[in-house]
Amino acid sequence: MPTANDFPPLTPAVLHILLVLADGDRHGYAIAQEVEMLTGGSVRMGPGTLYGSIRRMSANGVIAEAPRRRHAIADDDRRRYYRLTALGRRVLDLELQRLTAVVLRARRRRLIRTAAPA
Repeated sequence: MPTANDFPPLTPAVLHILLVLADGDRHGYAIAQEVEMLTGGSVRMGPGTLYGSIRRMSANGVIAEAPRRRHAIADDDRRRYYRLTALGRRVLDLELQRLTAVVLRARRRRLIRTAAPA
């Protein structure tokens, strides 16, 4: 069984999928839409990237299929919902710690300037 230390650094697709699922269960298309919205369109996942990542993440125990949910009458019975597992949460936490450390090192070297308050 993999541990959280076996995963980072994460690909942008995996990182963003985990970030979206940290807020709650989503179906595949909703994940892709939310990632695109949260990144201002800079990260767009086609079906191959999205479902390939979901398949690998599920096989590794980072996410799991959630019980079928019905949000509205229009919800499609074919939709599969996904949730973050405890392992997935640890993987996300480790990756965010790693990224934070990278940003701090870059700031110390004055490679990143803090934005002026608006």
